[in-house]
Amino acid sequence: MMEVSYREEGVASAASSVAGRLVADGVPARLAGGDPTLWGEDADAEAAAGRPAPPRSSRELLPVLGELAERARAAGLTNVVLAGTGGSALAAEVICATGDVPLTVLDTTDPGQVRRALADGLESTVVVVTGGGGQAVEADSQLRIFERLFADAGLDPAGRIVVVADPGSPPARRAAAGGFHLVPAGAGGPHSVLSAPALVPAALAGADVARLLDEAEEVLPLLSLDSGNPGLDLGAALGGAALAGRDKLVMEDQLSSIFGLPDWIEQLIAESTGKQGRGILPVVGADPNRSGDELVVAIESDVGDVRVDGPLGAQFVVWEYATAVAALLLEVDPCDRPNVAEPEENTAALLALPDLPAGAPAFVDGPVEVYGSATAKDLPGLFAELLHAIPGDGYLAIMAYLDRLAAFDAPVPDGADFEQMTDAWMMADPQTLRTLLALRTDRPVTFGWGPRFLHSTGQYHKGGPQNGVFVQITGVVTEDVAVPGRPYSLGRLQLAQALGDLGALETRGRPAVRLHLTDRAAGVARLLEAAQEA
Repeated sequence: MMEVSYREEGVASAASSVAGRLVADGVPARLAGGDPTLWGEDADAEAAAGRPAPPRSSRELLPVLGELAERARAAGLTNVVLAGTGGSALAAEVICATGDVPLTVLDTTDPGQVRRALADGLESTVVVVTGGGGQAVEADSQLRIFERLFADAGLDPAGRIVVVADPGSPPARRAAAGGFHLVPAGAGGPHSVLSAPALVPAALAGADVARLLDEAEEVLPLLSLDSGNPGLDLGAALGGAALAGRDKLVMEDQLSSIFGLPDWIEQLIAESTGKQGRGILPVVGADPNRSGDELVVAIESDVGDVRVDGPLGAQFVVWEYATAVAALLLEVDPCDRPNVAEPEENTAALLALPDLPAGAPAFVDGPVEVYGSATAKDLPGLFAELLHAIPGDGYLAIMAYLDRLAAFDAPVPDGADFEQMTDAWMMADPQTLRTLLALRTDRPVTFGWGPRFLHSTGQYHKGGPQNGVFVQITGVVTEDVAVPGRPYSLGRLQLAQALGDLGALETRGRPAVRLHLTDRAAGVARLLEAAQEA
């Protein structure tokens, strides 16, 4: 069963204060019942998406999921690739990692990362494309690439592509035209993790989705209660702490049996609360600084200010409910994403140009070109300058438009043990830059893979408080991938997405620089070396 416990007196006091107000307003029952007026008297029924989607409605999917999985197994389709973005893709990744079943998630436009997936047993591959009411450019590009690849290999794409989308939407029409299997997406929005876009790929990969729904349904009755309600307890802690100035949410899960849950929580909370100049900043994979604006929440561990225990299905539902409660306390609509479309629009405008306006570098340090305003003349000086620029209540965000698996290509010594291999991979991994820079500041340092984070913390970067400093990393493309039926390649699309996002930050006066690696491996090595010199 699900349990939320407070481990710090200040958190308990702040949570108790706001929880009493919420109970007096009848929020627990109203939220569990989907009352749209929680988000304003004029709110329509769509605002009810601010509450968790009932897992029982997903039970209707189980026969469909079982049939899909059985058909895939009979055809020998054991390599499941998910072409999708946002919370549902992250949830599917968590479900499969926790269940120890293989799933390749392609929420990227990096040519190298996509080429890896294309080379991985095409004859045994089934591709799930999630699009909802629209379709992200990442999923559209990958659908086109896989469709052409299947056809060129003499494999029928119709039997190997499953589209999850709303009937009548562009992806659904694309499915009809291609003869692909279509599964209705069902409830949408950030609070619908236990619906088709996450469950279809998870079921095809072999995860026990029926058990997941059982776990969710067990906790559901508690969410309408005024006491003993884990969603209310967690939401009051998140929102109460944020109102008291503790708006940096550091998540700890090292002892948890659930793998990767903070990555999904990061998307949920950043996108739901980061708007109108306010919000809660999730910090994943970092040690707490114990600064006054941090709240440490631990999954199945006593190391935090708040401890959250429970199986994965219950965790999903409770975190969705708690995020809606926190958004209510911050007086923002959790389903409103006012700043997500801007980078997409910028990308489309850039792709329409004959050449991408990359500009001229401010300076070059070995295999790294530096773009943006900076008085420094080398990377160590730049990193020192950026760290100094972080406001006292701010954060540094690193955004890498690169192949997130490339570090595993790093050479390792002959006969190396696992620890030596791990060290080699770490020193080839852009994420290590976050670790090194975090050692030199008491402010949070976050890391996101582009364009994955655009559907996550990207909303917070632009809509949240004006206290972020941004480092974007791009890299040269040596082996590109064409996108059939589109006038661009993945490499061009990836750079356009990076430049579009950078433009959205710059128009808001967010301090930002772009580091372009003219040699990706050597460039990462130079960044890590410079961070240690800063």
